Amino acid sequence: MEKSIEKGEKFQAADAVTYSMQSVISRQVLKNEKGNITLFAFDKGEGLSEHTAPFDAMVLLLDGKAGITIGGKLNILQAGEAIIMPANIPHALNAMERFKMMLVMIRG
Repeated sequence: MEKSIEKGEKFQAADAVTYSMQSVISRQVLKNEKGNITLFAFDKGEGLSEHTAPFDAMVLLLDGKAGITIGGKLNILQAGEAIIMPANIPHALNAMERFKMMLVMIRG
């Protein structure tokens, strides 16, 4: 069982979620009525099919390489790069190689 992430204590975001073969793993870091922060680890070839969300969300790649399609435009992101996915615009994610990301969603 993974150790919980404690408020007020530093942690290494990329190490807080682990890869699993042929899987997408997620770990919630923080959630409240204003938004949430979630860490994800995608194995190569895995992804999330096209969908929309009612709020803007920022993706920060922590490791690897991902294809993120927003409104039909493909964006290639590598570790250290980020992108904002606008509310109500279709988007999808694909692991070009395995990657880890932090998703930050603000409600409102």
